[in-house]
Amino acid sequence: MKVNEEAREKLLEEVAGLTDEEVNWKPSEEKWSVRQVLEHLYLMEGGIAKTIQSQLRSDEHHSTPHKPIERTVDRTQKVEVPDFARPGDTFYTLDELKSKLHESHNALQKIENTVPADQLEVKSYPHPVFGDMSLAQYIPFVGYHELRHIEQIQEVKEAMIAAK
Repeated sequence: MKVNEEAREKLLEEVAGLTDEEVNWKPSEEKWSVRQVLEHLYLMEGGIAKTIQSQLRSDEHHSTPHKPIERTVDRTQKVEVPDFARPGDTFYTLDELKSKLHESHNALQKIENTVPADQLEVKSYPHPVFGDMSLAQYIPFVGYHELRHIEQIQEVKEAMIAAK
């Protein structure tokens, strides 16, 4: 989970010092606020952790070649947000969001720390971009996904500065 830890550290550094109002500020109606990006990240991480747990209970085994998940950071490739990870419009404080991110991160970390790697390698689940992907690859995918959205947060912050 090295990429996940590095990404989480960068993410928390990126939002450090933002007020709750700044976190909830939207650059435009069609763009996400920092809050919505953070909500999307914990929903995605938590959803992936639940999917991995569900697939581990299945008797089905299906190995799949490794996918180029590091390409996830390429934001020129637009990806439709799955419904389970679509953020809402509820106002959250930065502390509330950090707490939710901590919970989702712990759930994924628990899988990484308790499930043997060979069990994660012999099971897969379809990914909307990469196709069938091993459960083992879903763990670092979360880190790359987070790195992708750190750039988005930076753009929101730049828009915020320009709007002041």
